[in-house]
Amino acid sequence: MSMTGFDLSFRHLCSPYTPSRFEFPTQIRRKIHHGCTCTAIKPVLCSTSVSSTAVSDSRNADENHVSTSYGRRMMISMISFLLPLHVPIQHSYANTPDDLLLLQEEIRKVLTKGKAAGVLRLVFHDAGTYDVNDNSGGMNGSICYELDRPENKGLKKSLKILLEAKKVVDETQSVSVSVSDVIAVAGAEAVSFCGGPQIPVRIGRLDSMVPDPEGKLPEETLDAFGLKQSFKRKGFSTQELVALSGAHTLGSKGFGDPFIFDNSYYKVLLEKPWSSSSGGMTSMVGLPSDRSLIQDDECLRWISKYADDQDLFFEDFKNAYIKLVNSGAKWTTNS
Repeated sequence: MSMTGFDLSFRHLCSPYTPSRFEFPTQIRRKIHHGCTCTAIKPVLCSTSVSSTAVSDSRNADENHVSTSYGRRMMISMISFLLPLHVPIQHSYANTPDDLLLLQEEIRKVLTKGKAAGVLRLVFHDAGTYDVNDNSGGMNGSICYELDRPENKGLKKSLKILLEAKKVVDETQSVSVSVSDVIAVAGAEAVSFCGGPQIPVRIGRLDSMVPDPEGKLPEETLDAFGLKQSFKRKGFSTQELVALSGAHTLGSKGFGDPFIFDNSYYKVLLEKPWSSSSGGMTSMVGLPSDRSLIQDDECLRWISKYADDQDLFFEDFKNAYIKLVNSGAKWTTNS
């Protein structure tokens, strides 16, 4: 499974003719020069010429003492203000129970049953890049940078509605909830909203600032052996592969009611409607990868179990989902 930086410049503070000195913008210099009783501030910080007005030595000494002291304090104050701009900005990340509750509430406001399948697909495409061999990819929000990839077509709308919920949490809690947290929690909410199990999801993930490598998601045309190998590289067993595949019960792939999360996926697989001689819409049911599962004996064993026992499917899907959204995740220190 996209940030702009700050261009910090001091050209507005420093005179091009006196690079070693600070120079206030004209409006600020005018305010200091005319509004402050100590007229010596301006020559110390900004002026490149010495006034030709004759003054007494004692007055010069007094003014130089005041200007030097005040100028030093002003310089220290300005440097203290400017230096932090050079170091990385430290964010306060959302990771408390209150943050999670607010995030769940805001997601429910923008989530509908018609959007649930897209939100759940967003989870799989962000987390599905994980590779256990080098611990790369995973649930890290990098999908933001990968939306133009062919396999992610149609996910922009799903991400857009979730970012509306993120904005409210960020503004209300004065903390930053990561995109990866938003997606992980939203997927769990989509499942329960459509009648599936309640899935506890912890928050505190850190987002990636770059896209994950391409070619990490399982292809839709893989056979059962290829799928098992792909999921093995992500740290998942065959049982977990079959359980997670049950997410296809949502959406328009032909596995029962597109807005209800249940075990219809497995029942339909056992019926093999695509093999019907009548053709028509039944030939369009599922992806090639879905159909291939029924041809594998190990996968078939779990398909049969989940078709007979929806509670078992719910429990196994819940556990596999939690593992999925934690795969490859980097966490805040106090999560």
